[in-house]
Amino acid sequence: MNKVIPFPSKNEYPEYAEMYMKFLKKDGSLLKQMEESLIKGKRFMTSIPSVKLDYRYMPNKWSVKEVLIHIIDDERIYAYRAMAFARNDKTELPGFEETEYVKYANANTRSIQSIVTEYEAVRRATIALFESFSEEALQRIGMANRNKTSVRALGYHIVGHELHHFYVIREKYLNNM
Repeated sequence: MNKVIPFPSKNEYPEYAEMYMKFLKKDGSLLKQMEESLIKGKRFMTSIPSVKLDYRYMPNKWSVKEVLIHIIDDERIYAYRAMAFARNDKTELPGFEETEYVKYANANTRSIQSIVTEYEAVRRATIALFESFSEEALQRIGMANRNKTSVRALGYHIVGHELHHFYVIREKYLNNM
């Protein structure tokens, strides 16, 4: 996992993604960061007290399990976008309704172990996908949800998005423990 994937420039991702990019090392170590966040993510998820897994810090907010499923859904979607753009697909890809995805994911009926198992499978697939991309493919730009983004920016988004949500879980869901 010594492959270097340079951090994207600001013109390679939409402005909103900066909130995720700020969590990342900018040293080209995307694959290492994916692997490290997988290890830390599994440890973090399994350390959450069971009484907190269905907890919502406000009535209209997602439960912890729903946030975790959202992280997985987002990774799948962004990995698909990366694959499509890397393969030079010029189709503009749509956005997705994250609230609807969460609503129909049935996260709160699942065990934390089933969520962790799915998370690991998705991350392993994402790592394998990004390991397969050539330098040229990593720099390809595509359009998703009316935003231009590079393949490598999508990879960094995946890890940054996860770290952002883990931070939110710690601060808003677990902070009062």
